[in-house]
Amino acid sequence: MRRRFLTALFALIAIGRLSGAAADEVQVAVAANFAGPLQAMAEDFRNTTGHRLVASFGATGQFYAQIRHGAPFEVFLAADAATPARLEEEGEALPGSRFTYAIGTLALWSARPGYVDAGGEVLKGQGFRHLAIANPKTAPYGQAAIQVLERLGLREALAGRLVEGQSITQAHQFVASGNAELGFVALSQIQQDGRLGSGSAWIVPAGLHEPIRQDALILAKGRDNPAAQAFLDYLKGERAGRLIESFGYGR
Repeated sequence: MRRRFLTALFALIAIGRLSGAAADEVQVAVAANFAGPLQAMAEDFRNTTGHRLVASFGATGQFYAQIRHGAPFEVFLAADAATPARLEEEGEALPGSRFTYAIGTLALWSARPGYVDAGGEVLKGQGFRHLAIANPKTAPYGQAAIQVLERLGLREALAGRLVEGQSITQAHQFVASGNAELGFVALSQIQQDGRLGSGSAWIVPAGLHEPIRQDALILAKGRDNPAAQAFLDYLKGERAGRLIESFGYGR
């Protein structure tokens, strides 16, 4: 009896050690526009895999600089395709791990109901003083906003009314706080399950800017972390896909 008890006890200890070894955490740098989906999937990822996400949110360009200077990120979810490709070329990422996890959608949004019309004609009027955008030098959604203004022939006319946020999160905050009457934001910031949370919006036609293809990859610091690969596998799966699409992204 005592031998059987000890054998069972040692088996439980071994299982516990294996479980502990399998449960790791992964440090993820996440483009600010993807904060909502990432936060929504974090618990499901943990429940599904046993691993834990530790996420930081910000502008893609700023993350690039931090990664190049040794930041401890193991996975990068960018707001574009060019930055991850560049990191891969520079030896800062695991070759072959890069893939497109989402196609972003740009929206012109106001916190005021009825303020933004369905065709974005509000941009041609004089009824607003400030138009918020993300910094086009570091944030792909800011670059897309500038492209929209250029294709509408409004860039010069509205140059004096532009208010730049460091990231798409700050651009959204400018509008949400009323400091800007309207602004270009990520659709994912104002919509979930196909419903607008508040205010009024124009979903910008994709043909008015370059595609916002958002790529993910495992960084060099995550190459030996099983949680990093587990997260990318999860991100490619159907469960994550349905959630990502519910925030207005394409796949």
